[in-house]
Amino acid sequence: MARGKQDTRLDAPKGLRTTVIPRRGQTVDNNDRFGRFTEWIARAMGTPWFILGLTVFVVFWMAWNTLAPVAWRFDSIALGFIALTLVLSLQASYAAPLILLAQNRQDDRDRVQIEQDRQRAERNLADTEYLAREVVALRLAIKDIATKDFIRAELRALLDDLDRREDDGRDGDGAQARG
Repeated sequence: MARGKQDTRLDAPKGLRTTVIPRRGQTVDNNDRFGRFTEWIARAMGTPWFILGLTVFVVFWMAWNTLAPVAWRFDSIALGFIALTLVLSLQASYAAPLILLAQNRQDDRDRVQIEQDRQRAERNLADTEYLAREVVALRLAIKDIATKDFIRAELRALLDDLDRREDDGRDGDGAQARG
């Protein structure tokens, strides 16, 4: 089966690489724009600055609708700030799915990373086993190599053998010359 242009991206999960309705002139980067936006929202909502900004917004809203002239107020304190409650509910209803989308994208990236780590670990294990076999082979090869002490002992034994032969030859030559 031939792979399309969209199937070549490996940094996005397979399900996110395809679209239900293909758009004319759309690139892979455009497909990922909404996902990056959701991740940006999730990152921004998880900061102290967001909480601080939301707190300032709520305090300003309540102060304005409490202290401003009655004609300028748009949310009644008597009704318990219904508009503020609606705004915060709307913000929460959009925030939750955006955070879940960002979380799903991160889970997909984590799965890809885990698979790559597993493959890397398998390669490292295979390399380590190969190197261990090579070290054992070198030890066996070195075991058969003559060491300096072994060569000295062999040379001493040969010299002693030659000295004995020479001594035996002199004894034999002296006996023959006399006889």
